[in-house]
Amino acid sequence: MINTAKVFEKNDWELIIESPGRINLLGEHIDYNDGYVLPTAIDVKTQLKLKKNGSVGDCHVYSKNFDTQLTFVLNKVKPSQNQWENYILGVVHEIEKMTSELRGFDCEIMSDIPIGSGVSSSAALECGLAYGLNKLFDLNLDSIDIVKLSQRAEHNFVGTKCGIMDQFASVMSKENSLIFLDCLSLSFEYIPITLKPYKLLLLNTNVTHQLASGEYNIRRQQCQEGIQYIRKFYPSIRSFRKVTPEILMELKPHFPEVIYKRSLFVVQEIERVIKTVEALKNNTLDKLGAYMYETHEGLSSLYEVSCAELDFLVDFSKKNDLVLGSRMMGGGFGGCTLSLIHEDGVEEFIAKAAKAYLDKFQKPLTAFIAMPSNGTQLIQSNTDL
Repeated sequence: MINTAKVFEKNDWELIIESPGRINLLGEHIDYNDGYVLPTAIDVKTQLKLKKNGSVGDCHVYSKNFDTQLTFVLNKVKPSQNQWENYILGVVHEIEKMTSELRGFDCEIMSDIPIGSGVSSSAALECGLAYGLNKLFDLNLDSIDIVKLSQRAEHNFVGTKCGIMDQFASVMSKENSLIFLDCLSLSFEYIPITLKPYKLLLLNTNVTHQLASGEYNIRRQQCQEGIQYIRKFYPSIRSFRKVTPEILMELKPHFPEVIYKRSLFVVQEIERVIKTVEALKNNTLDKLGAYMYETHEGLSSLYEVSCAELDFLVDFSKKNDLVLGSRMMGGGFGGCTLSLIHEDGVEEFIAKAAKAYLDKFQKPLTAFIAMPSNGTQLIQSNTDL
């Protein structure tokens, strides 16, 4: 391994990029089903410092969080046994397929995004690196190019067949707004969000999910099977966007039970996202909260991606009148709950939830407020460093 202190001793970074985590108000697991989602970036971020190192293809990437360094050579990039490295290698590999202008670079990474918490530290890393390399080498990639290549990196090198939402939110978000994203066409609308006197609170179970281990990809395959069953009777239907609850009920006898449950959740959640947009536009936050609880119930009982810790925290929130709604967030099997809570009750709720959670699971609970934030952006360049 190359001595990191020697590689980075000058600290003469040309660019500093910040790339955010994200929340998704509603629409979990819907992006890969061509539905609608409501994400936004939040104010926890991954920071990447980059510079050209003058070589043709020698690259050094140091993670301060893991205190370890990845070294590789351009045009010889292959998947690694270390998962965090594949987010880097995958992005570089996808860029190399698009342009021959990439050259050797050094990069230092530091993140305050909790890994495995469901706020998409992976997309922040992918998009931040792609954005930074685009700026560093003047690659002329546009924002959608960065979104799509980052998604392909996760598919091809990490092995998680994610939808487009995480990367889209990481790059395209705007402060104090949600993105109402059509995952079929990638058309979108910014929905201003006015929550005061309520806040969005994340409670981290500190149960780390490992989506690439298989369950996420299994859910995606099950949804594809659901569409195949539907197309036997409705050949023109290509995705759940055209499926109604009535069609599902009609075809229920022809479905295996588990495939029907997955399909029913997707159809219901697509409808919930549309109703949530109306609730936001009308500032009816009580409806928003009700939809959040409905979504969690669907994710837990129909899509079966929750866990005991997440269910406990959502059920606990229902005992507090200052919480309008709560749900698990992210791919599932761990991570965070997202709650809509009155600002006057935040501190007391966190304290009570943390005690109850510790008593039940003998695990610590961590919490943070999520503020809708701008997407990936250049913080400093060599002109002002």
